[in-house]
Amino acid sequence: MTASSGVLVREVRTETVIDAPPAVVWQVLTDFASYPDWNPFILSIEGKPWVGTRLSVEIRPPGRRSMRFRPRVLRVAKDHELRWIGRVLIAGLFDGEHRFTIIPEGDGSRFIQAEIFTGLLVPAVDLTDTLRVTHLGFLRMNRALRERAERNAFGKPS
Repeated sequence: MTASSGVLVREVRTETVIDAPPAVVWQVLTDFASYPDWNPFILSIEGKPWVGTRLSVEIRPPGRRSMRFRPRVLRVAKDHELRWIGRVLIAGLFDGEHRFTIIPEGDGSRFIQAEIFTGLLVPAVDLTDTLRVTHLGFLRMNRALRERAERNAFGKPS
């Protein structure tokens, strides 16, 4: 746990190298309608990746029940970043900011997925197990995203 501007922060972060250009990774990442076909962690996303809109997101952390929440989209930078924030009750109590970042790397991409938890309740809540299963879910999603994007990049059917 780290402090940032006096606010306690917990972060889960994973990354993977994908042998596909950022535009292909972005296309797979933002094709929400296809998530049920390939994504083992984020089962569905309803809504549009537009700043200010609310999405309806259903996730299933490994070994847990699925859960649905309605985050607000904070940032959309085509072929580079999608960011949203989910909150418990009111802002600043317990917030989770989810980030998908795509960085060009050689002929491919580096994909980074992170969740940053902030708020007054962060130090009061034992997040150890939540962080562990979230990390595992991120790893599984990253692997599935890499496989799908690489298939798409090389013209093979998904």
